[in-house]
Amino acid sequence: MKKRTKVVIIIAAVAVLAIAAVLFYIVRTYRITNVYVDGNVYYTDEEISEMVLDSKLSYNSLFLSLKYRNKSVTGIPFVEKMDVSIVSPNAVRINVYEKALAGYISYLDRYLYFDREGIIVESSSVATSNIPLVMGLDFSHAVLHEKLPVENEEVFSTILNLTQLLNKYELRVDRISFDSAYNIYLYFEEVEVTMGTFDNETEDKIIRLQSFLPALEGRKGILNMRDYDRNTNNISFEEIR
Repeated sequence: MKKRTKVVIIIAAVAVLAIAAVLFYIVRTYRITNVYVDGNVYYTDEEISEMVLDSKLSYNSLFLSLKYRNKSVTGIPFVEKMDVSIVSPNAVRINVYEKALAGYISYLDRYLYFDREGIIVESSSVATSNIPLVMGLDFSHAVLHEKLPVENEEVFSTILNLTQLLNKYELRVDRISFDSAYNIYLYFEEVEVTMGTFDNETEDKIIRLQSFLPALEGRKGILNMRDYDRNTNNISFEEIR
């Protein structure tokens, strides 16, 4: 009886050691050391990594492959979804699909972000520097997941096209404002840029603006580009003391 008990103990000990060896192999072999992030603008690579690899166990590629098998990461502000794929036992790729945001408004102590259709897709207590604050839109109310009720809905595609051009030429605008005639005003710190309405000349204006702004750094005033076109080159700056 004692001999049988000893055999059972030995077998159990061997089994425990075998399981421990397997676990050690899995932990060591499938440890994630490289994370590749694609498609992100609103969040840094590090922030995206922390959202997906949110525990010690998440750094195991076997566990991660099971956790996100046929499943995307959702519920992240400004992000439609994130797909996680295992590149190798030690590497993972996170593809980020962000919401197409045109701009945001400040409303009742919240920042409401809308897409090119004017639908409010996100509400946050934090403003992000990658998306412009839009002012001058006339509306009576704002509801999440509903279209912002403005008189001229074409203004939303104008905002998106404008922000895409600004991003294309690496111009970081503080805010965009519209008057009642939908003339555009861009604000870069203490400089107001009067653009006129959005038309075929807008991209040329932004190209010229890119070359003008460095010379206006630290100054305060109004840069008038309303009547600029390729032929007249009509641009003036009124400095405010």
